[in-house]
Amino acid sequence: MNRLAQTALLFLLGATLLHAGTTDLYLRYVKEGLRPLVLLAGAVLILTAAATLWYDRRGASGHDRGTPTQDRGTPTQDRDTPTQDRGTPTQDRGTPTQDRGTPTQDRGTPTQDRDTPTQDRDTPTHDHHREPRVSWLLTLPVLALILVAPPALGSYSATHTGTALTKPFGFPALPAGDAPLHLAVADYAGRAIYDDGRALRDRELKITGFVTLDRKGAPYLVRMGLNCCAADAQPVKIALTGNVPPVLRPDTWLEITGTYTPRRTKDPVNDGPIPYLEVTTAKPVPTPHDPYDETWNA
Repeated sequence: MNRLAQTALLFLLGATLLHAGTTDLYLRYVKEGLRPLVLLAGAVLILTAAATLWYDRRGASGHDRGTPTQDRGTPTQDRDTPTQDRGTPTQDRGTPTQDRGTPTQDRGTPTQDRDTPTQDRDTPTHDHHREPRVSWLLTLPVLALILVAPPALGSYSATHTGTALTKPFGFPALPAGDAPLHLAVADYAGRAIYDDGRALRDRELKITGFVTLDRKGAPYLVRMGLNCCAADAQPVKIALTGNVPPVLRPDTWLEITGTYTPRRTKDPVNDGPIPYLEVTTAKPVPTPHDPYDETWNA
């Protein structure tokens, strides 16, 4: 890969990051709060590519201006020729003089040798600068971002990963009133397990998540939580009971309307606590704008 191709790939990678940051594509990889860093990284890569291209063109134009300097070296070599010609009468005056002339000619040899490195140093400037072949690895993230948009982690990851519910530092007060209370999966699970559902009793609740089934077919409402990026995503689960639809497909997003129940179970993967939710109605909904839940580790 030459420098021009590497610069083009660097620019393309930066443009792809800017595209991901200005759309919802970045949410497939990192949490919503990291959007400014994604945009900044894309801008830095584009500026780096532009600076590299400018530097290479500036160096090429400087080399073109330096070409006459090499031409001026030719008369210097020509001036050595008369010196050798003037040595010819000395050779005619006798043999001893010829012997003394031999060292003189030998001393001229290093002078010519000293010119050789100068010419060698100029030679590489005519070659095209090439980067290591490992630079082609830059194409992998570019192709991955352009051609492969991975879906958000779903039921398969939730089934094979234990619940990541942790005890929060506190529980903010919930809005008063008789209207249905919208809660995140992690918020309901945390209050049900670590606050014994004190603020949830006698309240109608609405919770949105995707469906997963364990090996026995028991349904769970799940939301994947992020610390930083999709690589560290972990599930928070709510077990469903009550008026559960008879047929549930994994990865289907549902808005569950229900009430708190003190019933609990353990996650079959890591024995973590999982609360139950008494289901009243279940309505399919589209996949949300941000499929990951960031409230569980806030």
